[in-house]
Amino acid sequence: MRRVSGASKAADRIFQVATAICAGSPVVFLVAIAGIVVYQSIPTIQFMGLHFVSGTQWNLGSLYGAVTKVHGHEVPAGASYGALVFIAGTMLTSIIALIIAVPISILTAMILAYQVRGALGFVLSILVELLAGIPSVVVGLWGILVVAPWVSHHFGIFIKDILGFIPFFGGNVGSGYGLLTSGIVLAMMIVPIITSTTRDLFLQVPLLAREGGLGIGMTTWETVRYISIPYIRDGFVGAVALGWGRAMGETMAVLMVSGNAMNILPQNLYSPISTMAAFIANQLDSAQTDATGMAVHALSELALVLLVITLATNLIARWLVRPRGARRKVGVSR
Repeated sequence: MRRVSGASKAADRIFQVATAICAGSPVVFLVAIAGIVVYQSIPTIQFMGLHFVSGTQWNLGSLYGAVTKVHGHEVPAGASYGALVFIAGTMLTSIIALIIAVPISILTAMILAYQVRGALGFVLSILVELLAGIPSVVVGLWGILVVAPWVSHHFGIFIKDILGFIPFFGGNVGSGYGLLTSGIVLAMMIVPIITSTTRDLFLQVPLLAREGGLGIGMTTWETVRYISIPYIRDGFVGAVALGWGRAMGETMAVLMVSGNAMNILPQNLYSPISTMAAFIANQLDSAQTDATGMAVHALSELALVLLVITLATNLIARWLVRPRGARRKVGVSR
């Protein structure tokens, strides 16, 4: 039996320590980021309380005037921080993006996995993955030059003519900078993420199961619907959650096409809006002119709300997946 040398033992020990550090680093980073954001949010939490998430007025107050003290913290006179407008903008744009992106992603993934073969399939798969690498500022510029005018002059009017009897789809289409354009731009950004993940999931479906479906007379669509999609359902939920998190956290592209609305909730599908991430990026310079620092603390609390919503989204996705996985394990054990 070959004896293990001291050098091999040392190398194995270094490998174990290195892998432990790498495995634990995401948790450390998450805890560090969350801790800093929570600490920076405490003054605003004490100043605004629950009104921060229910208020619609964001006002930095008199940055060069009188200062008042609230709970021991200095606050500019007239300052008020209400995040409901930005929470609504974030949730609505991401939901619109998912409504657009999910059908496109699943159909594209199905074609790439089952219909397109050889070099063409390889090239198309690479192109889909390359879409995820386009800088968000480039996508935002595309939104300004192409999507916003198209929504304003064509698509928005088309939707209004068909669904205008519903208040949310009626009203003034405007310049095209707003909720619908932001959702379309976000959809383009998350389609590659969901598509590439779903394509890999489709390729994991057992070949015998798919051929068996075709053998008993199922069409290609019926095979995908009744065999492939149920097989990948758990993973697909995770892919959608990943895309949803990406949509809620996008900054620059949304900042360029959203209209940067403040202090007013969206009235219809075409209303100017602002998301939490875009608003933080847009207002950080102005907030730093607040000598009391309360404006920066307010943006920190807004970042905390975004972090909580993103984490909640991932936890809900895991909760949706877990019962099916548990039932499958029980079935196997029996």
